[in-house]
Amino acid sequence: MKLFVAGLPYDLDDAELMEIFEKFGTVVTARVAMDKETGKSKGFGFVDMENATEAKDAIENLKDISLGKKPLIVKEAEEKSGPPSGGGFRPGGQNRGGGGGYNGGGGYSGGGNRRGY
Repeated sequence: MKLFVAGLPYDLDDAELMEIFEKFGTVVTARVAMDKETGKSKGFGFVDMENATEAKDAIENLKDISLGKKPLIVKEAEEKSGPPSGGGFRPGGQNRGGGGGYNGGGGYSGGGNRRGY
């Protein structure tokens, strides 16, 4: 069973997260979410436990416990649904002409390979 854990101290690493949950049963993986740009913890992570009963025991015993300034939030992770998201912002200059119309189309890109300099 995959668990979502929030309220983690920013200096907690994967091994320490695993150690906390191993008290309740077998941990398959424990990962602290890291910011790709800064390399620092985002303050939450995911723990995958082999046994659902042990995972539910961990949820009950760890909720509202504080490891730092904030209380832990431990709950069953929600499965992702739909197509994977790839970030929403696309910078300009990708040669994506606008479509339709007689003069190069409308839309945000205008028409063709124009650059604004």
